[in-house]
Parts: sequence; C-alpha cells; structure tokens
Amino acid sequence: MPFPSKYPPDLIDAVVQRVAEARQVRAYGAVTSVARQMNLDPRLVQKWITKASAPCPPEPGRQVPGTADPGETYLPPGLLHCRFCHQPMTCVELHGSGQGYQCQQDCRPRPVDAAAVAHTVGRTILRHAARLIPATGAPTLPHLAAVHAHRVLARVTVGANPTDITLTWRAAPRPVADQLDAKRVQRVATARNLALNDPLRARQLLHDSLTGVDPATAPAHPLHAEAAALLAELQLRLGHPTDAITWATYAHPATTQLHGPTHPRSLHALHLHATAHRRAGHHQRAYHLYRQLADHLSKIEGRQGPRTLAVHATTALVLHALGHCQAARTLLADTITTHRREHPGHPATASMTRHLSRIWRDCAAKGHQHHEDS
Repeated sequence: MPFPSKYPPDLIDAVVQRVAEARQVRAYGAVTSVARQMNLDPRLVQKWITKASAPCPPEPGRQVPGTADPGETYLPPGLLHCRFCHQPMTCVELHGSGQGYQCQQDCRPRPVDAAAVAHTVGRTILRHAARLIPATGAPTLPHLAAVHAHRVLARVTVGANPTDITLTWRAAPRPVADQLDAKRVQRVATARNLALNDPLRARQLLHDSLTGVDPATAPAHPLHAEAAALLAELQLRLGHPTDAITWATYAHPATTQLHGPTHPRSLHALHLHATAHRRAGHHQRAYHLYRQLADHLSKIEGRQGPRTLAVHATTALVLHALGHCQAARTLLADTITTHRREHPGHPATASMTRHLSRIWRDCAAKGHQHHEDS
C-alpha cells in the first residue's frame, strides 16, 4: 500500500511523542519500532523527529548553523570502519526499512543498523565532547551529534553490533584534553571508592573513563592501566571473566611497562590476568601466567614466602583442571609440607589440605590409575 503524501499534524505529534516515550526504555531502534507499529516509513518518522527537535524553522534560503538536514542523520562518509576487514563501510538500504552500514568486501552476513550506530556514537560525543559540537539553542539529540562526528573523531570502528564500537578521538586542544583527563581521574577515584558497596556504579564509571581506549591497541598509560585493572577486578567479582580478560590483558603488560615486572601493581595485574583466564576455563593460559607470577614472587619474597606458596597451590589446582592429576597432587603435597613448616598455624595450610583431599576423591571417583613416584 503506498504511503499518503500528507499526514495530519495531530498524527505527526502523536508519532513524535510515542518515539520519545519509546526512547526512555530502549537505547536505540525506537524510530523503526514505532514506524512498524503505525505502518509508516521509518525515514519519514525520522524526518518528523528531526524537525520536532529543531529550535525553529530557518528563514527561506538561510541554513541555521549547526543544524543537520532532516535526511542527514548518520555518520559523515569515510568515518566508519569495520573491525574485521579494517575497510571503510558505506551506507546501504536495508531490505525491510531504514539504512545500514556494510563493508565494501561484504565480510559480515548483514549490514549493521545505521541509526543505532549513529545513536551510540552521538551519545558518547555528547557525554565527552559536547562543547565541540555547534550549539543550536536546544538540546542536541544523539543522531544530530553524530552528524558532526568528524569534528571530534578521526575514526569509528564497529564490530558485530551497533554498541560494539571503538572511537579514535582527534587530538583535542590542550585545555579540552586537560578537562577530559581531569574527569577521567575523578571517575577512577570515585569508582575505587564505590567498588565494594556499589560495584555496578563503579563499573559504569570505569567504562566511562576508558571511553575511546581500545585495549587491544592502546599504548601504556598510567590512568588507563589503573582503570583497566580495577575494571577487570570488578568484572571478576560480578561473574564476568570473559570481560575481565579483555581489560586484564591490557592492564598486565601496560602496568609492567610502566612500573617493571616486580612492582606491586604489576604483580596484582598479573594475578588478575591469570585469575580471569582460570575463571573462564582457559587453564593452559592460566597455568603459564601463574608460573610467571610464582617466579616473580620467588625473587621478591623467596621460594618459601606465603604468597609464593599460595600461587604454587593454585597452580596445582590448574594442573588438576588440565587433567594432570598426579603432577597436581605432588605439587600440592610438597607445597603443604613447606607451608606447614615455614608458616605453622597459618589457615592457608588447612585450605590447601582440603583441596588435596578433593583431588584424591576426584581421582578415586573417576577410577584413575596413576603410577606413583618411587
């Protein structure tokens, strides 16, 4: 059925209001959802939303500075790149309605929603660099901020979905950069104080402080390394080891580069890295990281130090998870003997003994036939 050429103002106002209500409960896709519900063209609905958000209509033949054309609601050309093929992405028409971004080599099975990408980028720009967006006299909507993304961003990289985005910021003038750094420092400090009592709020502050930081490629930076380590620790506590790995993988080498391998912060980051892989079931990787941690602690505290022995005990548990039951039992038994001798009465000895008993029971239950060392 063809769309009518004109719509009554009451209908337009109702559609705009419904989109505004939908945006309060969902991050993106409100325009498309409302358009489908009311059997309207999403592009037409988007024009109504853009027009409603404008401060006032321009005079004939005069463009209001800082406002976007109603149809120009997505990113400037050439700014968006694919994380998988590393090529620029172009805007294409979706089969259903609306527009999307697709790679030039079609490396992804379907285009990524253009409006959702613009909304994600625009929200971040408004949060961190709103002063660099031309003022219009009215609150700027995210998709309108995205139109000016080239002013503050050198590159936008999108992954599998519209929220999987990495931003590469343009070099900001020093006063603006100083303000951003000060805000990041404050967020990290606040997150550190909230970590125990409000971990979800702390996690959000850390994510904000790491906006634009790609953990896979970012250089070592003291504030980013601290925020990444704290974020990895929170993700572990909240039960998200895979997310913890992402930031621990950055925090560990970055902290080591900044402070040296035996600095307390570097050892803490290494321990987080190993723990994250162990919690995620990556036991082989965890084994090597724990061995590395034990070597550093041996040089600092000695082979009989309590932390060194604790890491040996954890390494034995990783060996058991890898299926090396006999090696795990031998290492854990030797560690218990040393720990009991060097640190009599320490509660960790009892905990290690319980783990050793569990390994023996597991071997017995599974009918393992290990050849004991003579």
